[in-house]
Amino acid sequence: MFVVTGKHAVLEAIAGGRAREVVVDAGARADDILAAAGAAGVPVRSARGVPHRPARGDREGADGVSARVELLPELSERDIAQRSFAEDAIVVVLDGITDPQNLGAAARSAEAAGAALLVTRQRRAAPVTPAAVRASAGALLHLPLARVANIPRALERLQAAGFTAIGLDERAPGTIYDAPAPEGRIALVVGAEDRGLSRLVAERCDELRALPMRGRVVSLNASAALSAALFGFVLPARGGR
Repeated sequence: MFVVTGKHAVLEAIAGGRAREVVVDAGARADDILAAAGAAGVPVRSARGVPHRPARGDREGADGVSARVELLPELSERDIAQRSFAEDAIVVVLDGITDPQNLGAAARSAEAAGAALLVTRQRRAAPVTPAAVRASAGALLHLPLARVANIPRALERLQAAGFTAIGLDERAPGTIYDAPAPEGRIALVVGAEDRGLSRLVAERCDELRALPMRGRVVSLNASAALSAALFGFVLPARGGR
């Protein structure tokens, strides 16, 4: 249970049934928040006489609304093996993403693409924080998250469940445009910006693909690379589904 700020995150928390209380600061324009909370039966508390003072640089917090939210329970490696997936399910696997903002942005892209699950490491990886939830525009309040001790072993479990593991690697001989994404279940694996995929994770993937870079910048950050691969590679092979 923690507090998230910003209208987008608060509205998603209400819509996803994760909000336990909404707080509206004095003078805030929050008719849409009040209507959504009322319709969902979420209690609203007014911080009367306490004008909202957002932290420096906190643009999302400037709207003066917040919510106490309860996150979805984190899943384990064993839960992955026992989980039921659709025949065309997409799972996003993050190997070493340590920035909460990047975690949130990746979750936002994954949820928008209809991913069934987000998988991250337990150690040396960004935790779910209010900043991550805000960066995800509330996606982390909807998208199931599994935190695992061993990414290669988690990939092995996904492969046993019929997933093809595709890693994004700038050193791969082929790009996402050289051949369409395989049919069926796909686990899309993204590494950290500075190191990319770890060796063991890359070796566990069924195939590696690169993003074609035609400008002077030779790489994208992890969340941008994920979004490009999801919407330019995985979803087109499903006819945009």
